[in-house]
Amino acid sequence: MTKDTLIIGSRSSKLALTQTRLIKDAIEAVFPELKVAIKTIKTTGYKILDVPLSKIGDKGLFTKEIEEALLANEVDLAVHSMKDLPTKLPEGLVIGAVTNRENSCDILVYSEGYTLETLPQGAKVGTSSLRRRAQILNKRSDLEILDLRGNLDTRVRKLEQGQFDAIILAYAGVKRLGLEVKMSIISVSDMLPQAGQGALGIEIRENDPDVSRIVDVLNDAKSRLCVEAERALLAVLEGGCQVPIGMSARIEDEMILISGGVFSLDGKNAVRDEIDGDKKDASGLGEELAKNLLDKGAGEILEEIR
Repeated sequence: MTKDTLIIGSRSSKLALTQTRLIKDAIEAVFPELKVAIKTIKTTGYKILDVPLSKIGDKGLFTKEIEEALLANEVDLAVHSMKDLPTKLPEGLVIGAVTNRENSCDILVYSEGYTLETLPQGAKVGTSSLRRRAQILNKRSDLEILDLRGNLDTRVRKLEQGQFDAIILAYAGVKRLGLEVKMSIISVSDMLPQAGQGALGIEIRENDPDVSRIVDVLNDAKSRLCVEAERALLAVLEGGCQVPIGMSARIEDEMILISGGVFSLDGKNAVRDEIDGDKKDASGLGEELAKNLLDKGAGEILEEIR
């Protein structure tokens, strides 16, 4: 290895920096001779906070500016929540590693003790995700779903101020930040996660063998296979983080099991299916499941949304 300095590109939010520091510490533990620095970059998703995500699109919303810095050799690698990373990367960039995945489920965060089932009729629930909105309404059409933007601290503060009865967050982010909140776990069967939720992805330049060798020590093979299966499903459906598509993959022994669902915005229509097979065929199985969903009517739901 000839490299002696490494610059990591990161968003400037508390969660993004916490996750990037986890990667920095992991690299330094294996390569103590490396000088590792973090460069913060503001992305579009955090420049526009007064408009719902679904209104401004989602292709590279939280990644574009960091990827531009990567291609310009201003940073050597980028740390992303895999759920934020578009399925099609810019030419010249690849995913160098996927870290050991945290629990991918969503959680209900509240001031009073609720679950999704016990929320009072007409309760105000905050989320910026159409995926979460659609799946909540699929189970509880009586709830009032309100848009909620901002970093995790901001969203929790709005809940504490009484603007919502509950909010929906990803468990992984809350755990990594060590936030002390009242919460109930929402099972994956009740709310399918976003592709890659709970996993961190390390994006690097395609032709950078030094950096590739460094980040390879962070790669978790099982997590990567599951994320690749989910992203393959998402790619066929041409969805993103602002389309109500949920999915979850898990590995048991040598088998991978993938569940997927497509939901109408009002939650009234839902198409679900699942598939299993050899984990070596993870991406192919994800694509096959997507085609099965389309055969069952998912395409019509997505067409209405678009």
